Amino acid sequence: MTFGGSIGTCFSKYFTFSGRASRPEYWYFFLFILLGNVVATMLDAALFDSVTTTVETSDTGASASIENTGPIAALFSLAVFLPHFAVAFRRMHDTGRSGLYALLPFLLMLGAVLVLVFGIGIASGFAAGGSLDILFTRATLLLLIPTLVVLLVSPLLVLWWLTRPSQPGTNQYGPNPYEVTQ
Repeated sequence: MTFGGSIGTCFSKYFTFSGRASRPEYWYFFLFILLGNVVATMLDAALFDSVTTTVETSDTGASASIENTGPIAALFSLAVFLPHFAVAFRRMHDTGRSGLYALLPFLLMLGAVLVLVFGIGIASGFAAGGSLDILFTRATLLLLIPTLVVLLVSPLLVLWWLTRPSQPGTNQYGPNPYEVTQ
């Protein structure tokens, strides 16, 4: 599959989550997304002023800067989100895995946020007496370290799955894209 063929296939299968996608189909579309984001960001920088918002908290006086990307990059990202997710779903099928594994990093990120919010909240509730600060610190670290490890490992695992060769022959998701005559 060629670079242009991959882009055409992915956009023609915008909402298609069934079937299989070959490695070139996925990775050429991924390259298209990277190049498109670079071009969209450059167009935004040339056509629109970059907006940097500084947020300050009144309690601690801490501040954070948030740089707003322009509308072209945002629209491009919205336009390619579903076809990218669909081709990742089909690529997982091609390796013999459920397409839902493409959601793994997002689901784990959501779970990590819940663990951190509720876990640290519960740990801080134990430390509310003031004498248990060491317990709060240890409980926070016991939650934070494994959560960060999972958040770092899960995208790498999905990336590794996306790079695996096609499963030979027909699998439960359809025929091998390399073996299908066009």
